[in-house]
Amino acid sequence: MRLTQREAPPADLLITGARLVDGASGLEGVQLDVRIVEGRIAEIGPSLTAEGVETVEADGLTMTPGLVDPHVHLRTPGDEDEEDIASGTRAAAAGGFVTILAMPNTTPVVDSAAVLNGLVTRAAEQAVVGTGFFAAITLGLEGRQLVDMADLAARGAVGFSDDGRPVERAGMLRRALQYSAVTGLKLSLHEEDLSLTAGAQMHEGAVSAELGLHGYPSIGESVMVGRDLQIARYEGAPLHLCHISAAESVAEVRRAKELGVEVTAEVSPHHLCLTDELVRDLDPSVSKMSPPLRSAADRAALIEALADGTLDCVATDHAPHHAHEKEVPFEAAPNGVIGLETAFAALYTELVQPGLVPLATVVERMSRGPAAAFGLPVPALRAGEPANLTLWNLSERWLVGPPYASRSRNCAFAGRMLQARCTLTVAGGSVAHRMAEVAR
Repeated sequence: MRLTQREAPPADLLITGARLVDGASGLEGVQLDVRIVEGRIAEIGPSLTAEGVETVEADGLTMTPGLVDPHVHLRTPGDEDEEDIASGTRAAAAGGFVTILAMPNTTPVVDSAAVLNGLVTRAAEQAVVGTGFFAAITLGLEGRQLVDMADLAARGAVGFSDDGRPVERAGMLRRALQYSAVTGLKLSLHEEDLSLTAGAQMHEGAVSAELGLHGYPSIGESVMVGRDLQIARYEGAPLHLCHISAAESVAEVRRAKELGVEVTAEVSPHHLCLTDELVRDLDPSVSKMSPPLRSAADRAALIEALADGTLDCVATDHAPHHAHEKEVPFEAAPNGVIGLETAFAALYTELVQPGLVPLATVVERMSRGPAAAFGLPVPALRAGEPANLTLWNLSERWLVGPPYASRSRNCAFAGRMLQARCTLTVAGGSVAHRMAEVAR
């Protein structure tokens, strides 16, 4: 079992009158009822009835397949004051996610069977949505020695990543690709040339020059993307690229796909919606992350690549930090922002409403796209499928701020009005989240 979720009563629901959006199932905004029996979608159609079953009246609401996030930091083990499996998965459910994948750069690092087994056990007790765990590529994320990939794969790792750090040595990456290919699992790579980014605080450009902050050039990402894609092409091995942020990186991915390289790539909501202009406020809680917020031109390139499929999926890179860690001068603050609870609303507000990307495309890139990238079950609005779905109020406007389901509050969209709110999430056949107004 590569995804783990605590046992909960299976849902028996009749959801009436929702507008269904699931391109893969041929549903493009048609208004229908959905009947869920014992945690599975039993029937989709008009005017359904069910005696003695809880009914959710969803007129005016929109139903999509549940979302999947391939890049989350749960801070467990080691920093449970910032997040743990219970709080992180509650935040995921509140944001419409039914599946999340957690990164291994914890304390200790997930580079042994003992640590991985401990996480799977905790998830079976605490996770309200399906949760998978990456194992590290190298012991301690130090880039010196590969982990026992075969053993960790057998024990349920979903893939391998040294996220937070690149695999600096090309030979090490080549061997990692060879071993991971044997396991059938992907590498998920943090792309950064540390010799170009040492000491960087934000994107290198006009804003960094005006603020006097050391800049992280776009090529600090794209040269590593280019190198890794060349190695993957040579080895004929698949790989996944984390949080692409620069136009030059998009060009590398597009070129590699044209050459037949088996690559998938993700982009974050904050890189799709915000630019380095936000750093002018010097609030590290909302604008300091790695890779940094880029220029308007980079943002435009990312949006185009999301729309045309060059970028396969959206990933939040949800990175909680305790408030006191961020309440310091910008230069001293750690990188990272949370995003599980705001991801869909941010993209709906900033991409769908202005007409930049269709709603069906955003749904695909947040559900089927990430699931397919890692060979996970794809949520679908289809009779016979397990109930993994989300109900949205696309008309609701809300001010982002406390309280959060997450234990942390370093949100990139804090203080902003967003539109679209998750009202109900059914994950793995059980109700994982519901707003008070849809409770019966």
